[in-house]
Amino acid sequence: MTEIRTPRLLLRRWLEEDDLVPLSEIHADPAVMRRIGDGATRSEDQTAQDIEAWEEEWDEEGFGMFAVELLGSGELAGAVGLSVADAPAEIAGQVAISWRLGRVFWGQGYASEAAHATLEFALQDRGLDRVVAVRRITDAASANVLDKLGMQAEGTAQDPVHGHDLAVYGIDLTQYQD
Repeated sequence: MTEIRTPRLLLRRWLEEDDLVPLSEIHADPAVMRRIGDGATRSEDQTAQDIEAWEEEWDEEGFGMFAVELLGSGELAGAVGLSVADAPAEIAGQVAISWRLGRVFWGQGYASEAAHATLEFALQDRGLDRVVAVRRITDAASANVLDKLGMQAEGTAQDPVHGHDLAVYGIDLTQYQD
């Protein structure tokens, strides 16, 4: 089982029986979901489908979305991880990093801590040469996390399904090691 420990977090595979309800609560919060996909909240059934899809990606690709657990309390804070992007066209087929944390966990550095560990996992443990990310142009908090990761802005794109303007970021192994 793939696990990563940071000073405050445990990044691990999903345990549907333990993680479904807390992740469903995160997915039910409009503030959390407003910059993900179409911005709609997700039901418990949709969240179960997300967990199943993330676990399938782990099995197929050797990477996926981690459950982010607080070491001190064992609370599920959210999800961070890697996926093969299908859109926008500018990053399709590349490995993208993304995250979502419950609102009570915002502003405490958890997203940056988890994303940094995930980026290191991608580039050093999984041997990927490059990782990309997209964020909505209006998402300043994600811009801050991407800057902390050392990812470079590479241009803009438009979400082909929802029409949102996106900023595209990337980092390759040589940039990460600098």
